[in-house]
Amino acid sequence: MHEGYAVFFLGLGLLLGAARFLGELARRFHQPAVLGEIAAGILLGPTVLGAFAPGLSAFLFPAEGSLGVAMDALMTLSITLFLLVAGMEVDLSLAWRQGRSAVAVGLGGLIVPFGIAYLAGWLWPVFLGAHEVSGRVFPLFFATAMSISALPVIAKILIDLKMYRTDLGMIITAAAMLNDLVGWIVFAVIIGMVADAAPGVSVAMTIFLTVGFAATLLTAGRLAIDRVLPFIQAHASWPGGVIGFALAGALVCAALTEAIGIHAVFGAFLFGVALGDSVHLKERTRSTIDQFVSFVFAPLFFASIGLRVDFARHFDPALTAAVLAIAVAGKLIGCRIGGGWSGLPRREIWAVGFAMNARGAMEIILGLLALRYRVIEERMFVALVVMALVTSMAGGVMIERVLKRRRPVRFVDVLHAKGFVSPLRATDFSGTVEELSRVLSQAAGLPPGDVFRAVWERERTMSTAVGLGLAIPHARWPGLKNTVAAVGISDRGYDADAPDGVPVRLILLVLSPAGDDDQQLDLLVDIAKTFSTRERVQGALACRHLIEFRAFVNSLGDPAKD
Repeated sequence: MHEGYAVFFLGLGLLLGAARFLGELARRFHQPAVLGEIAAGILLGPTVLGAFAPGLSAFLFPAEGSLGVAMDALMTLSITLFLLVAGMEVDLSLAWRQGRSAVAVGLGGLIVPFGIAYLAGWLWPVFLGAHEVSGRVFPLFFATAMSISALPVIAKILIDLKMYRTDLGMIITAAAMLNDLVGWIVFAVIIGMVADAAPGVSVAMTIFLTVGFAATLLTAGRLAIDRVLPFIQAHASWPGGVIGFALAGALVCAALTEAIGIHAVFGAFLFGVALGDSVHLKERTRSTIDQFVSFVFAPLFFASIGLRVDFARHFDPALTAAVLAIAVAGKLIGCRIGGGWSGLPRREIWAVGFAMNARGAMEIILGLLALRYRVIEERMFVALVVMALVTSMAGGVMIERVLKRRRPVRFVDVLHAKGFVSPLRATDFSGTVEELSRVLSQAAGLPPGDVFRAVWERERTMSTAVGLGLAIPHARWPGLKNTVAAVGISDRGYDADAPDGVPVRLILLVLSPAGDDDQQLDLLVDIAKTFSTRERVQGALACRHLIEFRAFVNSLGDPAKD
């Protein structure tokens, strides 16, 4: 018994640690964290570790016995809680406020790919990886899988591009909400057709109960939750009371849908929609639930995907290419029709199409459930995972291209690995700029004297001391491909003609490419927002090495979201 617990916790710890590490690595390259999390499971599962050390892989992650049941139960809990968070992202009032544009794009991006994929699934089920017992259900599943989007991924792309609160961003978000809500209801009906219904309950009754449950929870249930939340906040500890209510409600709704023959995730998703739509749900509480689930349970679930299937063995290039082509074509054509009917400009229509084309986690969850209910084969599941990852990775890049926008540059991302000096040795501000110029030029392979002269000439024109003890000396350098920056911290402080008269102690030196005004502007705005208060500057001054400084800046959050 004790050995079983040890193996369970060891495997779980390795899986979570690898998923979090590779997830953060993916974020560093501006890719969805789910890419790294799935990669962790592929490395530890039958694809890599199982190929070189099958005994070790089977020992750590057994598929049979009590340990296999325990792991499967934990992953079911993980996906259920993840769908709670995904549901909380759906703002029904936002979809209503966007009116015609959101409805047109949402329905166009749902109906057209649904029709194209249904026809393909009906004509070529064997080629598309339909399980031999799936029958008429496969075309419906394939149509749903090709028409659904991934709201969390879409929201992240829009935030990164500073488009989330724009008019176009709101239309995309509202359309994705409508798309996901209808798609999940349709998929729940499909599951009701293939899953084992409750004793004495027919498939027709299961579908009827599913639709009735959804309608009740999104109307009367939503109003009841909105009235209960203020009572909980008034009489329970905060935010613990609301978090406990959210998790309990999600699990109860998950149990109800499971009891009527629909997977538990559907109940959790609908409860999340009803909860997230309440005006009494505080943003801090929402964020706490999101972080709790997204950084613990979600990585475990997505890493477990790599444990279930041998991706190398079941990878079918022709099938993957076909799935990718059908998915992209259906979304782009559908959003083109919907966007054109609503009167959006041509560039914005294509941007909407590429944004809605991001599938991400939701597509993978659909595929996993279809695999579990024997609707599809392993090779189709692998194709769906690859398609979901490719479309998520391409979404932001394609939006940037069609709108001619670019991802804003953050100061912490261009900070050179050797560009942190604490404490500074210079006795005056000019010497400090020279000291940092020398360090940065040596690290970047630039002439030290020339760098200092360029920065100091700019400094003499107008002081870059902005107040609160912060100065941002900077210059543009011909031939420089990428912006580089250095940080210097002084114990004594320097007189740099700051507007508030406070001696400068935190110096951020920036070199940006000549002719790229946007990069330099992005960095200056980012620095100004990051160190906007005296407390933040003091926190930075307490850092004594680069890792501490990066950790402190990351703890402040991304100013692009403000």
